[in-house]
Amino acid sequence: MGNSTSITVETTVNAPIEKVWEFWNNPDHITKWSFASRDWHTPNAENDLTVGGKFKNTMAAKDGSMSFDFGGTYTTVDQHKKIEYTLEDGRKVSIVFDLLSEQTRITETFDPESTHPIEMQRSGWQAILDNFKKYTEES
Repeated sequence: MGNSTSITVETTVNAPIEKVWEFWNNPDHITKWSFASRDWHTPNAENDLTVGGKFKNTMAAKDGSMSFDFGGTYTTVDQHKKIEYTLEDGRKVSIVFDLLSEQTRITETFDPESTHPIEMQRSGWQAILDNFKKYTEES
């Protein structure tokens, strides 16, 4: 990762790697889990999961008061193992998928931005990861 202040979040999903990979990367699923709180949602997701490919998720407050695009360019795509990308602001993100028999551990490491406190960023990314776990296990 880019610097020593990178942040790591992780979760273990009770699902096989093939399902986890599909739910993580398919825009039809991304729109159902990629938000940090219930008053937000992701109405649109685009994903070209190839090295040099781009992704863009539109995250919006459900009341329509605010929205932003979260996107970047893939630098590593190792199926069922690892994804790395660079965000539009230059920060780097790495996601590692580890198969643990019938479970999959996801470890996400990212460079923080300078606007919000580290702990707020960690809890926001962890909340999204927790949503992913819940959605994938219940679907």
